[in-house]
Parts: sequence; C-alpha cells; structure tokens
Amino acid sequence: MFKQVALVALMGLSASAMAGQWQVKLGGSAVAPTGDYQLGASTVEADSELAFTPSVEYFFNDNISAELLLATPISHDVLLDGHSAVKIKHLPPTLTAKYNFKNSTGFTPYIGVGGTAFIAWDEESALGKVKVKEDFGFAGQIGFNFQPADAKNWGAFVDVRYAQISPEVQIDGVANFDLDINPVIYTLGYSYKF
Repeated sequence: MFKQVALVALMGLSASAMAGQWQVKLGGSAVAPTGDYQLGASTVEADSELAFTPSVEYFFNDNISAELLLATPISHDVLLDGHSAVKIKHLPPTLTAKYNFKNSTGFTPYIGVGGTAFIAWDEESALGKVKVKEDFGFAGQIGFNFQPADAKNWGAFVDVRYAQISPEVQIDGVANFDLDINPVIYTLGYSYKF
C-alpha cells in the first residue's frame, strides 16, 4: 500500500514539475559595492566591476518563479584610501523567489527576495598573507522582462539586485575586519523561455 501511495505522489510531483517553464537569461552586469570599512583613519572599500551573469529561472506558474544567478567569477580590488591593497576573486551564487506581474502587454515587471553567497579564492595582498572568508546574506531583486509581440520565446530584461555581503578579511599583522561590500548589481540581457 505504501509503495502505491509513494508512486502516485511521485507521479503527481513529476507532472506538476513538467507543467512549468524554464527560462535562460544571459546578461552583462555592473557590480557596484556600496559599503566600506574604517580601518583606523583609513577607508577600505571594494571597487566596481563588470561581469557576465547568466541565470536559470523556473516558472511554477505565470506569476511565481525561482531564479538562480550563475555569474562567472568576479575580480575585485579592495582599496585602502584609493590604492589597491587586496585582490580577490569570488563567485556570487544567488537564489531568489520571484513574483511576476503578468499582464496583457509585453512588459512583465517582477520583484524577488532570497539569499546570496560570497565564495572567495585566489586572494593576494602586498600587505602580507590574506584570507577572505565565505559569507552569506540577503538578496533582493526588481526588474522587468520585455517580449516583443512577434518574438515567440525571446525577450530582453533589465533588473537591479542588492546583496548584503560582509565577508571577514584576515591579513597578517592587521586586526580582522568585516568588509561591507553590499553591492548593487545592474543587469541588462536577453532571455529565452523553453
């Protein structure tokens, strides 16, 4: 009996999963950190960077979707009073649950909330041995997708994300500190829905 119930449940889940639609998005982003840290009389902050930011989105129905940002590695210079002090690379996988405001036009605004990770590696510093720790934080997103009337699956999108990221920085001879990167990410790209 249990096997039959499990089989029926799995079939139901499979059918509901297949009922949705997948969307792939290819975008270019400007990553603009908004935070900094006062290290004594000096200011420490990450610089702005450009990045290729593909993502995958699954639509449960016309309004509800989940999007996973799969950005390529992003390199940052951490500036001490405007001069490069630390170089880091990181990945920012970000998952957001989104509400899409479906309407009769080609514009579909959306808003999303979720979480992000900061996974750093290949840290370098002229100040000494450096380690930037992983961090996890809140993420928010707002934007719109535009699909022209004659486009069957293609569209264009614009969105703005905010990520709350404050990784701990450890440098030999310097007290550990949290670098408040907290970037705003501006993205423009193309979308394709299957």
